[in-house]
Amino acid sequence: MPFINVKTNVSVTDDKAESIKSLFGQAITAIPGKSEAWLMVEIEPERKLWFKGTAEEAAMVEVSLFGGASHNAYSMLTSHITGIISAQLGIPTSRIYVKYSETSNWGWNGSNF
Repeated sequence: MPFINVKTNVSVTDDKAESIKSLFGQAITAIPGKSEAWLMVEIEPERKLWFKGTAEEAAMVEVSLFGGASHNAYSMLTSHITGIISAQLGIPTSRIYVKYSETSNWGWNGSNF
């Protein structure tokens, strides 16, 4: 039940968005028990986003999870996510933040897990 939201100040073509979505589907397996089968992805391009005082290319990635993971799993996923965003959108990894949120309550299909 992970959700990955990408906010960026660059444009994202439909092809790039599809590629990012697919690559995130592979990357999410860095978190034990998580897979693309339950992954939801949102990409918000062309946002007003400033980082370090400039509007140069940047991205804010938020990963929400039902449950949690180890520090090592999060580190591996951060590496994958920043690498994907950098390769697909040309944003330097030094201009990408990744934020994690864990929850024990996640609703789906009219009830909670």
